[in-house]
Amino acid sequence: MLSRIARTLWGEISRDEFKKFGLLSAVFFLIIGSYWTLRVLKDSLFIHLVGPTGLPYAKMVSLVSLIVLLLFYNKLVDLFEKTKLVYIISFFYGVLYLIISFLLMHPTIGVANATPGNDRILGWVIYVSVESFGSIVVALFWSFVASVMDPQSAKRGYPVIVSGAQLGSILGTLLVMTQVSRVGEPILFGCAAITVLLVPFMLKRFHAQKFDAVTIPGLKEEKKATGIIEGLKLIMTKPYLMGILVVSTVYEIIGFLFEFQMKYQAKIALGSLNKVTEFIASYGLAINCLSFLFALIGTSLFIRKLGLTGCLIMYPSMIACMVILAWNYPGLWMFFATCVALKGISYALNNPCKEIMYIPTSRDVKFKAKSWIDVQGSRSAKGLGASIGALFPVMSELLVFGSIFSLGVIAVWIPIAFFVGRTNQRLVQEGRIIE
Repeated sequence: MLSRIARTLWGEISRDEFKKFGLLSAVFFLIIGSYWTLRVLKDSLFIHLVGPTGLPYAKMVSLVSLIVLLLFYNKLVDLFEKTKLVYIISFFYGVLYLIISFLLMHPTIGVANATPGNDRILGWVIYVSVESFGSIVVALFWSFVASVMDPQSAKRGYPVIVSGAQLGSILGTLLVMTQVSRVGEPILFGCAAITVLLVPFMLKRFHAQKFDAVTIPGLKEEKKATGIIEGLKLIMTKPYLMGILVVSTVYEIIGFLFEFQMKYQAKIALGSLNKVTEFIASYGLAINCLSFLFALIGTSLFIRKLGLTGCLIMYPSMIACMVILAWNYPGLWMFFATCVALKGISYALNNPCKEIMYIPTSRDVKFKAKSWIDVQGSRSAKGLGASIGALFPVMSELLVFGSIFSLGVIAVWIPIAFFVGRTNQRLVQEGRIIE
């Protein structure tokens, strides 16, 4: 019964593939479900413990700390086999979040102390740790998946995996929305910690099924000693990887510009803090619901019918249409719809496609270069969007310049997406890898 439903939604999937994709989907469900629980709690806890004026500094501290963590992560890639690396990092974050959960219950260190201050270290630790978890652990998971997939299997399996992730994001968001007033932030933080600690056990079950790493015929990779900045070197010297960097991150610039305008209008239209908070929560829920539905019934269909190159080009083309609509019909709910579509389709279509692009690459690319692209590339793109927003504080000016700038970015993005898609096709056909 399940196999028939899977074939209807995602094409011809064998029983073994369905089991393999299902287990990986369960692992990603745990990762993303815990992340969205923590993500919703992160800002409110930081504001409560440190104060809202500390948020810009927290973003900068997070950006710097991620560079240090990436260097450490790249060193671990050299020291440990990929599966052990997932065990180590997920166990570290799970234990850290359990400790934070207990500290949040402390009468002076935790939430009971309602006096904010920059010296409330716990708030800074929460912010940086959740930011790094969402970047490093998600990138690590996809690096692991790319090492156990071949290109054809990935086209069938990635939509299944993403469906599990989006279901996790929906449930994680709903958990906080419905239970925070009942059980409180410390308990929810503890629930997220336990969920993270379940990741190694689910991954161990995956390995018990003996799903060995896939070797694509003709692809041979020579093992050689590399350093902790090898990922950066690879990105700077390989046009294919530079193209992946653009395809993977450039939408964040446009996304920030339109989210900023949406939230600004929400503040004016809705007024009170509670209503704005509810609006932003509904925004996150709408993104995750759209992503889940699209991943369930649309991602596999588009990848199978249009191919990787077609999907990579289709996403920026869709964004161009959204930008033009929002430019001509500016309003809170038009921005809401534009941002939901931009983010939701990115999670469900663009992200699986960009992960497929890593399959014909070396271990250093999958685990080192990818970590720099996913973590620092994404953060830098958001920073560029924030800088543009700061240059045009008047919303009418930002609407015009932001729309023109976004369309210019898309004009550059589309040919790069075409180049990356066609290069990936040639690599697979010729049995070569980027290393």
